[in-house]
Amino acid sequence: MTAPVRITSFGYLHEAAPAAHLTFDLRHHFRDPHVSPELRHMTAHDREVRQAVIGTPGIPALVEAISDAVVAYRHGPAGGQAVDVAVGCAGGRHRAAVVAEAIRTALADEDVAAAVVHRDLDKPVIQR
Repeated sequence: MTAPVRITSFGYLHEAAPAAHLTFDLRHHFRDPHVSPELRHMTAHDREVRQAVIGTPGIPALVEAISDAVVAYRHGPAGGQAVDVAVGCAGGRHRAAVVAEAIRTALADEDVAAAVVHRDLDKPVIQR
C-alpha cells in the first residue's frame, strides 16, 4: 500500500509553516483576495474566491508543477513513504486553501489520492 499524500493549507500570520517535504509560500508572488473588500470576509468555500485565485496568472501552472513534483516524489527510491505538502499565504483563508484543493484535484487526475487539511481556513480574518 502506498503511503498518503497530505496537503496542508495555512496562514503564516497565524503560526509557523507546518513541517512538510514541499512548502510553497504564495504571499509575495500572487495577489491576495484579502485586498478586495468584497472578498475579504469570504473563504475558499466561496465560488468568487476560488475563481479569483484560480484566475490569477501563474496559479494554474503552479498547481500543475506541484502535482508533478508530488508524483515525482512518489516515484523516487523512497516512493512508498508519505509526501507532505504545505501551501501558505498570509491568513490561510484564500490563496493557500484554494491552491491546496486544486492540487488535490490535479493529483486525482493522476490517480493519486490526497487528503487536505485547512489549518487556518476558519480562523478570523486578520486585520492589517
